[in-house]
Amino acid sequence: MLTACSSGSEEPTTGAAASGDGGYTIGVANFMLSGPYFSGMDKAIAAQAQKKGNVEIISTDANGDAAKLASNVEDLLTKNVDAVIISGGPLESAPAVLNSIKAAGKPVVLVDRKFQTGEYTSWIGPDNEAIGRQNGEYLSTALPDGGKVAIIKGGPADNSIGLARTNGVKSVLSANSKFTLVEAPDFGNWGSDGGLTVMESLLATNKDIKAVFCENDAMCLGAQRAIADAGLSDGIIIAGVDGQAEALKAILDGTNYKVTGLNDADIIGAKGLDRAVEILGGAANVEKDTVVPSPMVTKDNAAQFQNPDGSF
Repeated sequence: MLTACSSGSEEPTTGAAASGDGGYTIGVANFMLSGPYFSGMDKAIAAQAQKKGNVEIISTDANGDAAKLASNVEDLLTKNVDAVIISGGPLESAPAVLNSIKAAGKPVVLVDRKFQTGEYTSWIGPDNEAIGRQNGEYLSTALPDGGKVAIIKGGPADNSIGLARTNGVKSVLSANSKFTLVEAPDFGNWGSDGGLTVMESLLATNKDIKAVFCENDAMCLGAQRAIADAGLSDGIIIAGVDGQAEALKAILDGTNYKVTGLNDADIIGAKGLDRAVEILGGAANVEKDTVVPSPMVTKDNAAQFQNPDGSF
């Protein structure tokens, strides 16, 4: 049976591992569940556990607080979970968390975010710079005459995932003198509302923007609203990252949202759960780092990536 808890404060009551039937109890330590990507990841892990039938999930939310993440992990360890999956969101490192898990002798699987420091058992995620490059290549083809391309970052300034995506776009467009890049001075904070606000500010001083790249789809969906409100949808195309359901629909509907790079929370979450079970099952030669393919998604192929049963 699967028991998915919203907080690590609840004791598991029907843990598969505790019942001695050969199953596992796996803790999921989420740095934050406030964004659609991260909540989708958490739901995907739980859904994959349910499919296996002998895996119990205890999920926690640190609400973006690193100290809370550490205490949540300690709480999971006191519950004697068999393994821990960490969805780190924008957190760059969590050495205390990883040290605690190592000291307890438990495996730890990182999903999406690979921490800059500390030891982990396995990581599963995308090549973010490659996603950015393919978006840059799309824009260079879609805009043969070049033009001004706005960039909306999620933040904070040292977020390596966002930086990799933006650097990928820049590596392509900066090499073409027909393009001018304008980075928004403010962060969109990875959400639709943030993307809306930042795009409004950009349009106030840059009426001649031809395209906008956002470090995730959620911000791009907000930017799209701002562009529509300004009556500029016919003249500005949009490029995002993740493959969020709403972005895929906008692409299929033929709007000015033209491209995204797949970084599907459903896929990575499911693979993360599978990897944890694989490790617990004693599999030999488990891959330490697994890069999940991130194909470019346009109107031509978006339908194949839609998942009506997905969480993201």
